[in-house]
Amino acid sequence: MTEIRLEHVSYAYGQERILEDINLQVTSSEVVSILGPSGVGKTTLFNLIAGILEVQSGRIVLDGEENPQGRVSYMLQKDLLLEHKTVLGNIILPLLIQKVDKAEAISRADKILATFQLTAVRDKYPHELSGGMRQRVALLRTYLFGHKLFLLDEAFSALDEMTKMELHAWYLEIHKQLQLTTLIITHSIEEALNLSDRIYILKNRPGQIVSEIKLDWSEDEDKEVQKIAYKRQILAELGLDK
Repeated sequence: MTEIRLEHVSYAYGQERILEDINLQVTSSEVVSILGPSGVGKTTLFNLIAGILEVQSGRIVLDGEENPQGRVSYMLQKDLLLEHKTVLGNIILPLLIQKVDKAEAISRADKILATFQLTAVRDKYPHELSGGMRQRVALLRTYLFGHKLFLLDEAFSALDEMTKMELHAWYLEIHKQLQLTTLIITHSIEEALNLSDRIYILKNRPGQIVSEIKLDWSEDEDKEVQKIAYKRQILAELGLDK
């Protein structure tokens, strides 16, 4: 069981307020998105959750304990793969950092490669891979840090639309299979709708959560029609419906 809760979290750089009274929760096995335009503090919020920045006001509680530093898996937009290392060489890095014996690290990696559909590219180098395949490698490397809470910071935004759609479906399957809990930040309404159980709308400066939208998909109605209704709701919350 992996759950995280933010209670009245605020943050400022000097005199500039970045986030104001943020309250949110992600329960075990959920995929939750924080959706908002650039400049509203989404990445600052993730840096607080990851423990990169220190909480100034409020609380962040992960599995009943404050201060989640070192207990989350954080993936950025750029895959940050090392070009001089093979896929295998890249994905075992978290295990080696944790002082796992190299032979054991390779054994563990080989067992999970098939789950991520990467067995065929085990010995290839990053420059030989497509953008979507590179992201799969980066996600596997992130997973091997051993934390069940995934923070995805615009992780799919650099991909073309077709690859992005394919990777969304793939990630949801991985998320379910590995029993992850995922918090995503994105500025893409489509991505938030494709991936999420719930969406928090973050806007203003300082950034504030202005709405929480639970996605209840009805099997009796076309999903694309339902998406249009949710998009209208989101645009209205963002003040972009005019």
